[in-house]
Amino acid sequence: MTKITVAHSPDSDDAFMFYALAEKKVQTGKFEFDHVLGDIETLNHAAMEGKYEVSAISIHAYPYVADKYALLRSGASMGYRYGPIVVSKKSLDRIRGKMVAVPGKLTSAYLELRLFEEDFTPVVMKFDGIIDAVESGVVDAGLIIHEGQLTYKYHNLHKVVDLGEWWYEETRLPLPLGGNVIRKDLGWETMEEVSGYIKESIVYALEHEDEALDYAMRYGGELLRLKGEKGEKGENSNRLDSSRSLDEVREDVRRFVKMYVNEYTADYGNDGMKAIKLLLDMAYEKGMLERKVSVEFL
Repeated sequence: MTKITVAHSPDSDDAFMFYALAEKKVQTGKFEFDHVLGDIETLNHAAMEGKYEVSAISIHAYPYVADKYALLRSGASMGYRYGPIVVSKKSLDRIRGKMVAVPGKLTSAYLELRLFEEDFTPVVMKFDGIIDAVESGVVDAGLIIHEGQLTYKYHNLHKVVDLGEWWYEETRLPLPLGGNVIRKDLGWETMEEVSGYIKESIVYALEHEDEALDYAMRYGGELLRLKGEKGEKGENSNRLDSSRSLDEVREDVRRFVKMYVNEYTADYGNDGMKAIKLLLDMAYEKGMLERKVSVEFL
């Protein structure tokens, strides 16, 4: 057997798309897939070292790993008229000159926030600590990714801007956030085979939604903690006295998963590829990327 390590985020949408691989619902021939979980900023830096054969990364990070990896056409996280959200404790009209918590400087959300507004002070922290930082007043605002895009409303926080809405108004395209990359030194034949199995896993999940959702519920993160359930790492947080039923939590997880496992996930398509190229070109032209990159899709 040839072992392939797949690294991805410990959130429900990634769990949903990799469910069939993790639970061996698809036949993978000579390949054995191991799964490593890490927050997206950690994975971005690991990809710079070429650590894993396949990894989820931020699209923002792709120019820094393009020498080692190709971008798979399957596994995209793209928001169509929605995306990462800037939230605040007190209503804000703008973030100019404010302290804003961000989930890492290589995340696509951070790059897109800079394209929206450059004049702010970023405060880097783990994505799952940003809502607490906003609530406690440590920062003026926070850039929310993952399930926080749904749960911030349970914390009585205000939406300053949805970057997906802003991007659509500017471009009429989906907002690129994350993607899967595969290491080039595997060789073309292996790259194509592994790519096919990953796409098959995504298609399986889309065709067996409830089954895959049951698995994804284990990775509900903040959505489960709102219910006082134990998450994947065993934490148990009841700091919000939520009356939401488990069925309501499940539907929130379903809603979040379907936000980011959508028509662009099985294949970017022309609009998805166009959006990625445009995002990276805009960032380069504004001096936010050191190099202009020709995106290699597989």
